[in-house]
Amino acid sequence: MSSDGPGRSGISNGRSAHASHVAEQMRHREYHPRAIDLPPEFAHAAQLGVDVAARIDAIDQVALRKYRLNRVREQLRSRDVAGALLSDAMNIRYATGTRNMVLWTLRQAGRYAFIATEGPVVMFEFSTCRHLAEGFETIDEIRTGTSTFYFYAGSRTLEKTRSWAKEIDALLREYGGSNRRLAVDDLTPMGAAELERQGVEFVDAHEALEQARCIKSPGEIAAHQLAMDVCDLGIERLRGGLRAGLTENQIWSVLQATNIAHDGEFIDCRLLTSGSRTIPWFQECGNRQVSAGEMVAFDTDMVGPMGALADISRSYVVPGRSATAAQRELYALAEEQVAHNMALLRPGVSFHDFADRSWPVPPRFEKNRYMTLVHGVGLCDEWPAVLPASDQRRDGYDGVFQENMIVSVESYLGADDGQEGVKLEQQVLITPSGAKLFSRIPMANALEIA
Repeated sequence: MSSDGPGRSGISNGRSAHASHVAEQMRHREYHPRAIDLPPEFAHAAQLGVDVAARIDAIDQVALRKYRLNRVREQLRSRDVAGALLSDAMNIRYATGTRNMVLWTLRQAGRYAFIATEGPVVMFEFSTCRHLAEGFETIDEIRTGTSTFYFYAGSRTLEKTRSWAKEIDALLREYGGSNRRLAVDDLTPMGAAELERQGVEFVDAHEALEQARCIKSPGEIAAHQLAMDVCDLGIERLRGGLRAGLTENQIWSVLQATNIAHDGEFIDCRLLTSGSRTIPWFQECGNRQVSAGEMVAFDTDMVGPMGALADISRSYVVPGRSATAAQRELYALAEEQVAHNMALLRPGVSFHDFADRSWPVPPRFEKNRYMTLVHGVGLCDEWPAVLPASDQRRDGYDGVFQENMIVSVESYLGADDGQEGVKLEQQVLITPSGAKLFSRIPMANALEIA
């Protein structure tokens, strides 16, 4: 007889038998592998075409991380804050170099970092994830975080939030002294209220971090070139396998597979559409099958190796029928818009001046035109966002383009009474001599049959 007594032994044995039965069901479920009928470019999308490991090893990541943390602290000093409390996954990545379940923690901010302006960086991780923050020269101390979101805290959310706030306040007092100004990015209403009860004064950390992130170091530029080389490979495979009968989802999956196989991380959006679904823009890819001669347009929004964004757009005609005169006109105008606006980019050019001198969008495209002319690029879409000329001075903000900014130059053209639209976009580095392209994918033959 078990020392636990007959009652506990019986329950235990019953559970064990049931668990064994469930395990047997899982092992022996009926399954029939399906035949695969895909173009070779699609079926082999996971094959390596870029030596990612060697390229990453060639980048001095310690120097890259130190550069970023120094940029953050420069911004904190300029705002006279005692420190920053970062919960946004991209801000944490930039300031510390660490990542952990990026998409999951964008929804549930369970990890966070305290960065003293003059003092240590304290990383708060999930109890079972502390090892992910070890070995980073940017982090001085690792603590187990307090999860205050409802999924983990449940009915104890207020209790957990108060405990969390006391720990943050203690750090602020220790390393900020009488300075009660704290830069914060994403707080829950309850968390903000508890810190205010402690006498904390908030400053927007997003502004500080976006300004820090906008000027790229040599290592960051190299990381973006690596991400773009992977993106180019994905586009080559996508276009090479493009054929009538495939769904938009199948086509889009090639870029996803290529990115993940090359140590990429994720893709922000699902912006690939075909035929009549190319107008208006911002419809997501779906189960529609493409037909010969239709336009397929997409925006990569690809977060690649090292978390670097590769953000370009291309439009192609599905093989089997030549491009129409209307498609060629749309494409030529979109290419003209991108080229014209790229030529304006120089260090010292103001955002307002850029918008004023930008390519004039013909009236028939005005309703569906893209919402920005240019936006910053880093770990994701970043500051600045420059609006079309008709919107910039009313709804936008001014600033100045600077050397070593990375930006994407946008175009979308689709008439309200048209049948299709065209999306083009180039990612560039701003240099003293102008805009330098990252992508090597040509536009010259985009409408020819691949």
